[in-house]
Amino acid sequence: MFEKIIQSLKDRFPTEKINFENFVLKKEVPVHKLSWIYYLGGMTMFCFLIQVITGLLLLPYYQPNIINAYQSIEYISYFVPSGILVRNLHAWSSSFMIFFAVIHLLTVFATKSYQKPRELTWMTGVILLIITLGFGFTGYLLPWNQLSVNATKVGMEILQSSTSFLPGIFKLPGEFFATNLRGGASITQSTLSRFFALHVVILPFIFLALIAIHLFSVQLHGMSKESFKVKRYEKFFPDFFVKDLAVWLFLFLVLLVIAQTIPYDSFLSYPLKAQYIDNSPTPAGIKPEWYFLFLYYPLEVLPKTFVIVSSFLIFVLILLTPTFFKRLSMRSHILIALFTFVYLVISTVWGGAIVQIIRK
Repeated sequence: MFEKIIQSLKDRFPTEKINFENFVLKKEVPVHKLSWIYYLGGMTMFCFLIQVITGLLLLPYYQPNIINAYQSIEYISYFVPSGILVRNLHAWSSSFMIFFAVIHLLTVFATKSYQKPRELTWMTGVILLIITLGFGFTGYLLPWNQLSVNATKVGMEILQSSTSFLPGIFKLPGEFFATNLRGGASITQSTLSRFFALHVVILPFIFLALIAIHLFSVQLHGMSKESFKVKRYEKFFPDFFVKDLAVWLFLFLVLLVIAQTIPYDSFLSYPLKAQYIDNSPTPAGIKPEWYFLFLYYPLEVLPKTFVIVSSFLIFVLILLTPTFFKRLSMRSHILIALFTFVYLVISTVWGGAIVQIIRK
């Protein structure tokens, strides 16, 4: 058993490949009809880099306290040179990052690119997607307007009730995490401070550690080619690297045009509304950002217990995909990926509207 464990580690961490020549000069990228999927991970990473740069530009002006947070956002938007552009870039690149991360995950699953020895690559990728959603959730509160507070309340209520259907000690985790995230029984200065710390310090450090492991694993094992009819190979450097940079440049230009012409708040009908926050019960009609509607929609139309238990089991199933799905055919993988994509589109595009109709 010990020898099997050692061999398994060697298969997943072939240390003999760790050198500059193998990582850059000799590395090759397979070319086939689905070669475009190799750019999705890089596009997700590029959006994260935009997040970091724009976040650092916003950081000196933002004030993480309930008295000045809203005014600091207004100041950034209307008085700091190019402040509204940087803020829109930050917001739009966040949405693009989540979109590309989801598509990247689905294509990796559909092509069975998670198979041995890439299990660690897959698992770190799944956790990175969860952290990316965490960026969206924690960042949404920072403008400290009425909508962001109410939407955060909804998220906290879901978290607090996530284990309330279980008896005894199993009830505690949801209440524990919700109370500690809020810093108390309601959304206050403590909540804003904790979300700010999570958004700009804790989550970025965890993300950087995991992305380092993820990229290292990709470099060790190369890009998956087992599921494709490879036509030829091209050098990673400079051929693929130059193409990757071209894709990044095009993506940046698209983001720049969108950020310059479409203010993120008005596009989603979520304008900044109030400087002072009312802690009354959450009004009807409050919805989270689009990338949480896949969970919000089922919670509105199905029993909460069923949705929460199902969501947890699905997450475990996704995380352990290399174990549970490895024997399924390629056709089954493609059908599951397509079904998931269709569900995400329906729950995102039409889910919110259907919930509003049901409530009325």
